[in-house]
Amino acid sequence: MRLALLTLLALVLAAPAAASERHPTLPELEGQLMCPICEGETLAQSSSPAAQRIKIYIQRRIDQGATRSQIKDELVRQWGSRILAAPPRHGFDLLAWLLPLIGVLVALPVIGFLAWRWTKAREEPAADPPPWALNGHPLEPDLERRLDEELARFDG
Repeated sequence: MRLALLTLLALVLAAPAAASERHPTLPELEGQLMCPICEGETLAQSSSPAAQRIKIYIQRRIDQGATRSQIKDELVRQWGSRILAAPPRHGFDLLAWLLPLIGVLVALPVIGFLAWRWTKAREEPAADPPPWALNGHPLEPDLERRLDEELARFDG
């Protein structure tokens, strides 16, 4: 029973992704592809002639029934992987996805440890400082005793 329920749930969650693969839309693909001549702009953001030609090509391929992967693969063959807004999630390009995650996972414990150490250092009570004379050196025990006696005589 559980297995059937989990399988049904997986199918329900995977259905929109599968439908998007089989029936992509122009706005969806415009956000996933970069303009090949505009620096840092997706096709959705660009109004350059090259971007307009690519949008027309994409719409024509969608009308012909091409899948999202087919359209992207054709554009990558023509323009290279720089046309993809996000690097592929396989091979060497997988590092672009993994390195930031690894960096965060390594940095969090280090920052946590440093924060704990800094708060720990602030919480430790300072030892009572020795009594200091005007010259910056501690008083000798005999001299300190005599000073206390003199002060007590004036107070009393």
